[in-house]
Parts: sequence; C-alpha cells; structure tokens
Amino acid sequence: DGYSDLSAYERKRLKNITENAKFFAALELHEVSARLSQLTTKRQSYVTKRAKPKKVEVEAAPRRSMRLLRVEPVDFPLLETPARPEAEEYPQVPVGPLPMVPEDQAENSKWTEALLGTWMRISELKADDADQGTPDIKRYQESLSSMVLSEENIRKVVKARVCSMAIHPSESTILVAAGDKWGHVGLWNVSCRSEEGAHIFIPHSFQVNCMHFSPCNPAHLLSLGNDTLRCGDVTRAVFDEICRSEGSFSCFDFLEESGSTAIVSHWDGDVAVVDRRTPGVSSELSADIGFRRTRTVHVHPVNKQYFLAAGSVDVCVFDVRYLKAKGNKPLSSLTGHTKSVASAYFSPVTGSRVVTVCADDKLRIFNSKNIQVLLIFKKQSKPKPTKTASQNLAVWDPKQEHCFLVGSMAQPRQMQVFQDTGKLLHSFSNVDCLSSVCSIIVAHPSQNIVVGGNSSGRLHVF
Repeated sequence: DGYSDLSAYERKRLKNITENAKFFAALELHEVSARLSQLTTKRQSYVTKRAKPKKVEVEAAPRRSMRLLRVEPVDFPLLETPARPEAEEYPQVPVGPLPMVPEDQAENSKWTEALLGTWMRISELKADDADQGTPDIKRYQESLSSMVLSEENIRKVVKARVCSMAIHPSESTILVAAGDKWGHVGLWNVSCRSEEGAHIFIPHSFQVNCMHFSPCNPAHLLSLGNDTLRCGDVTRAVFDEICRSEGSFSCFDFLEESGSTAIVSHWDGDVAVVDRRTPGVSSELSADIGFRRTRTVHVHPVNKQYFLAAGSVDVCVFDVRYLKAKGNKPLSSLTGHTKSVASAYFSPVTGSRVVTVCADDKLRIFNSKNIQVLLIFKKQSKPKPTKTASQNLAVWDPKQEHCFLVGSMAQPRQMQVFQDTGKLLHSFSNVDCLSSVCSIIVAHPSQNIVVGGNSSGRLHVF
C-alpha cells in the first residue's frame, strides 16, 4: 500500500523479491553454511600441509671462448669435465731475465738439477762430423723403416697444445724441448726413461710459436712467445729477454751460424732484425714487407743474406741487406697459392728446393734457383684425399736434402716422409701408441730420431 506511486510492473517485481526473501529465510541456509564451514576447518586440522617448492629457473650458462679460458681440446672423450683453469693460475710473466726454475721446483728440485745438469753436459760435447753427408734414398728409406715408437717414448711434456719443438743436437742423449699455447716450455730427457725426466718452465705469458737450440752453443735454447724472444741459458740457469714487442711475434730464424742475429716475423706482416749482442730489448730494424700476415720466416742455409717469408697467400724471398722500414720489394715470389700458407722452408743442405704447405690441402715443391714450381700434389695419394690440419707444417729432414716430413690426418694416425719428387717414402705409425694428429714435427740433425707433438701436449718419439 505504501507503493501506490509505482507502476504495475514494478509492484509485481517488488512482490516477487519479497516472496523469494521469505522463502530463503525459511530454509535457514545461513546455519547450513556455518555448519559446512565448521566441518571443513576441522578436517583440515588433521592434514599436514606440504610446503610448495619454489620454482627454480635454470639459467642457461653463457657460452665462453675455450681459447680465452685456456681450455685445451683433448684427443679422446673424458669421463669427467676437466676443471677450467682460473685466470690467476696463469699470471703474466714479468719482463726482464727470469730464473730457470720449473713449475714443480719445490717438490722435485733434485730431479730438475739432474735434468739441467744433463743439458749442460751434453752441450759441451762436439758432434762427430765424419758421416754428415746426405745418404742415398735407399739407405735413408731403410733407416726410416727401422725407427719404431714404444710406450716409454710417449710423454705429456706440456699442459696444452704443442705449438713448437726443438731437439738438442747431442748424439748421446735425446733431449727435446716443447712449447705450448700457454707459454710453457717443457724439457724432456727421453734417454732418462723415468717419470722425473721432464719438467715444465714458464718463460712466456702466451703461446710459444718457435724454438731453436743455438747452432753454435746448444746450451742456449731460444724461444719466441707472442710478445718476447728469450734465450734459456743453462750455464747461468736464466731465461734472458732478448727482444720485446707490442706486436705479436710468429717465427724466427738465425741469420748466421753464431746465432747472434735473427730475423723475426710478426703476425701483422712486418719482420724485424734482432741482434743479441746489443743492449736493450728493441730490434735493430722493423721492416714492412707488404704482407698482411707473416707466419714463418726461414734463412737460406748457404746464402744467409736471403730469407723466405710466408704469409696469407704470399711466399717471397727477400735480401736482409736491403731491408728498410718501408717500400721493400721481394727478390722473387713463389706464386700459385690461393689460400693461407702454413709454412715455407728451404731444403737443408743447398737450399735449392722450397716446400710449402697451403690450406688448399696441397704441398708445393719449388726450384728456388729459377723459382719454378716443380710439383703440386695432394697430401694423400690414395683414393680421396682427406682434409689436412691447417696448422700442419712440412719440415725438411736435416739429414736428407731431398726429403721432408709432414703430419697427416689419415687413419691410422701417422707422420709421413715425402721425397721432393712427390713420392711417399715412409709413414710413421703405431696403432697401439699413436692415435692423434701430430701437427708439429722435428727431426734430429744427425740421428735417426723423429718427434711429433699433438694438441694435448704429448710428444711421440720414433
């Protein structure tokens, strides 16, 4: 009655709402709701609530350069991932002379003294020149076939990839030096045949690109790092600093038999003349030879004023007497390389041949007198040639004018000896002992000894 002003529709709607309210009140639903809430609370009190684990988001580890972390690839799969060396584990080597103290001096000082004593003793002995001529090919091939590899002549001498090697000229003791990519120099007395026969020294901060025993005094071991050239003098037990550069050294060779002067190449293409007799650590001359990159330099064995430089696709002969800072022109060029050249070397006795290794998987033999290419052949003469390792170097055997050695990726793993005619004379292999590529090879100047170094720091002595 109090809603007489409403329309008929609104009065009917209000009546329905009132009747519905009375109906739900009669059902007493609020009591049922309270009862259900009470039962639910009571049941939950007997239930142990398990803590919900927090969701952990797994972040993908950022990719890092193995080269910058100084983690070396191995030749076989490991069961456990090796620990990555920390930066502080390999501090920068200080400038100036360094004492010839090995990394493990505190534990094996007596064995180190024995090794250095052996090096000093054998350096005082003079080699017998009675039979130093080049043997004929048949006799030489027979001597190659007699050389074998045994387990005791395999040793991990340095910690990382072998970048360079040198073998002492002694005829009584086999002493091998190896340089790796972390600046370590390992000395191994192979003739010792014991665990104490090898020790590691750290004369460089970066990889050791080239090593030579002095041609007139094998008590001196010269090693070339990326930024410094050092001379390890065992008579004074010190690594002297001969030359230092802001650039990046790649290779060196002696310009005379006394070993006093050397030609040194830079990765950026320049070459430098270094004289060990002058004070200071600067080169005598730095010369731009027009190369974008210079990987190896090699001095002619007879005419020491000539040296061979190999770079990106350039292989040229220069005269050191006419080098100047700019505008140098080569005496001759060995053309035909279309990809990066890994190495170029004169033959050891007369220098009448040059062997080059190119990334196009070809070995080239040149006549250095009239600079004519005599032979171009694939490294593998069997059905389909396998790809060669880009860092493989072909080195002449100092005992044989017409033969050189080179690493191979063929299976089984082997080191090969070629004649300058392209004939494969011999393959050094051992299925049980040699299972990796030996990209760095060195041969003894007078004995039937060949050493191959691999990417994990191991040396194999045939």
